[in-house]
Amino acid sequence: MLLTVSGTIPPDISAQIAEGRRPRADYLELARGLNADILDYAKARAGAGRFARALERLAGSNLVLAYATWKLRTQYEVILTDGEQIGLPLAALMKIARGDRPRHYMITHIISVPKKALIIDFLRLHSHIDAFIVYSRWQKRFIQDRWRVADNRVLFSPFMVDDLFFAPGKVEPQPSLRPTICAVGLERRDYPTLLKAVEGLDLNVVIAAASPWSRRKDTTAGQRLPGNVTVREYSQFSLRQLYADARLVVMPLEPVDFQAGVTAILEAMAMGKAVICSRVPGQTDVIVEGENGTYVTPGDPRALREEILRLCDRPEETARLGSNGRKLVEQEMNLDHYVNRLAAFLKSSL
Repeated sequence: MLLTVSGTIPPDISAQIAEGRRPRADYLELARGLNADILDYAKARAGAGRFARALERLAGSNLVLAYATWKLRTQYEVILTDGEQIGLPLAALMKIARGDRPRHYMITHIISVPKKALIIDFLRLHSHIDAFIVYSRWQKRFIQDRWRVADNRVLFSPFMVDDLFFAPGKVEPQPSLRPTICAVGLERRDYPTLLKAVEGLDLNVVIAAASPWSRRKDTTAGQRLPGNVTVREYSQFSLRQLYADARLVVMPLEPVDFQAGVTAILEAMAMGKAVICSRVPGQTDVIVEGENGTYVTPGDPRALREEILRLCDRPEETARLGSNGRKLVEQEMNLDHYVNRLAAFLKSSL
């Protein structure tokens, strides 16, 4: 089995994890659980040879990784690609080459983007993707409706967080003169609405506007920041302290049909924090209203402001929501459950 990683794995990653400087990496845990080989950008460049340099200049690192994966296809029974950016070009290469091929499972983040959907339509690439692994039920329905893919080829799995790293007992909250709330991430964040909602409140508002996965621009850029708002980048290690210090976490989203914000939502829940989230179509598979968080109308600063104030004035309720969120992570949405689910999916194909 071969697992692709759309990035370059740090050479000291195992030491970082062992020393508690970062969470466990999902791809390392998957590789152990599946007894799989890993192919990242660095190995792909080395394996593709001089051709890789030209290919990378022409089309980027993801196509090099897809090409290197395709070259290795005869050595494996199953290939798991970690996203459409690798899975779609790999499916195209295998379709062009014809002949015997390994089974291809593709982790699917957002396939409903018109450009991606049209490419799949035109090339009929779904024929060379044996199973789509999705984190959003909305995306599952889209795949089944658009390409008439059988239910057993579209596998839904909740997303995950390393609840051994993101855990309340790992850090001591730092006291502040007034309560702190925070918002985290870049992918389709509606920070202008949050800035309007919190202006003038007697709260410290911290926005961690960075992400190692998203290329989206920071939507606080160019905005007038209220005096109670701080915007800065955090490492995963320092982000854990921010969650510990926060009264609650806000996830303001633009209208999306995929799991934007899910990483930060699960990190916050793992830290025992209540989450206020915009009610958008794609982000409905984690938060249960009134049980482990609350929803507000997207793009409505007044509604968001009222909900922030309501929860800040009810510490017992925020504690209950946060405790329930931690239980959900422990019981269903942690890294170990995720690895076991995907292992069951993939081993069933061997």
